Amino acid sequence: MNTVRRGAAALAAAVLLGTGAAGAATAAPSPSPSAGTAPAGPYGTKDPTYDGVWRQSLAFLAQRATGFQPADQAVDWLRGQQCEDGSFSSYRADATKPCDAKTMRDTNATAVAVQALRAVRRQAAEPEKLDAAVKAGTDWLRSVQNKDGGWGYGAGGASDANSTSVVIGALAATGVKPGSFTSAEGRTPYDALLTFALPCSDKDGAGAFAYQPDKAGKLLANADATAAATLAGLGKSVVATKASPEQPPACTDLAKPTIDRAALNGASYLTKALAKTGHLTLPPMPGATDTAEKPDVGNTADAVVALAASGAAKEAQPALEWLEKNSAAWAKESGPAAYAQLILAARAMDTDPREFGSADLVEQLNATGPAPKAPDTSASSTTEDEGRGFDVWWIIGIGMVVGVGIGFLVSGRKK
Repeated sequence: MNTVRRGAAALAAAVLLGTGAAGAATAAPSPSPSAGTAPAGPYGTKDPTYDGVWRQSLAFLAQRATGFQPADQAVDWLRGQQCEDGSFSSYRADATKPCDAKTMRDTNATAVAVQALRAVRRQAAEPEKLDAAVKAGTDWLRSVQNKDGGWGYGAGGASDANSTSVVIGALAATGVKPGSFTSAEGRTPYDALLTFALPCSDKDGAGAFAYQPDKAGKLLANADATAAATLAGLGKSVVATKASPEQPPACTDLAKPTIDRAALNGASYLTKALAKTGHLTLPPMPGATDTAEKPDVGNTADAVVALAASGAAKEAQPALEWLEKNSAAWAKESGPAAYAQLILAARAMDTDPREFGSADLVEQLNATGPAPKAPDTSASSTTEDEGRGFDVWWIIGIGMVVGVGIGFLVSGRKK
């Protein structure tokens, strides 16, 4: 899950792969405010064209994970981005204008916005309006589900592991069983996800997930897709917490593949990928003069969450420690979604996000948007079993009263 989602890049990938989303790429992105002049409500000051809804939603999820409630104006801004049919685009510069055929609907933005609005409803000024928005968004996602059970980045685009995983996470977070969310052909999101899983016998990507098959139909291991699909295969989302008891990840091929086994195989792949350097890496961009791989901070954070949720927190610990030492500059440059990713990684590992290395991630995130409401220390507001303890985390971080641990992606969704 790259911090700054590149909608255009995802659509370009769809064109190269010959998917149905290619047609949507012809619509020019809506004009956006200049950096530093965003309208009141959104988080961050950089151009929101490709990630406005995504970063707002991740910020909400991280704030709820630390007990804060987003300001009403921030919640209103996100809800106002929704189209009449329930979908969201990456960002609409003028939300007063109705969405039309040229509005590029985004399954990733819709899924994470649905999850975020559900998470903040309990303390919201108008919870019934958020309930309606969540239902409309979920209904729209069902309406654009592909026959194979999955989703592409854009409505009608060929299914990919990342988009399908983001939707699965949102469904789980809003109390919907992903396995019951069937397509017209009777396929579930898990059926689609399994088609992207590489077998343990694969020489280069044992247990990994691919983003999509390449032009020749071959599956190529993709760490970003693997982190997302591992969480989704476990029926969890980016707010997942540490699983217990812990279990060392191993890769096992079954005669009849199952989604839970595929998820554990994904955890095995991530463990080996992280063990090489303590973090994931980004290959050089095509045509770049610098051919050296670079650290992939965002997807390393996602991998930490996925491993913790799979019961492999011990294997994820070195990567978390690497993040504590090396993520500050990246987060400052990338903004709200980056801080959110790190907070969720810390939370998944029972680590205090207010003392993340030398950083107070909570304070830094809150400073990127409207001041949130004071922390709520009452019962959890999350609807996911995996995420119990949202508000209790504030107690851990501030008062250090509770001594027990409390148990995204998505995403620049590029191949």
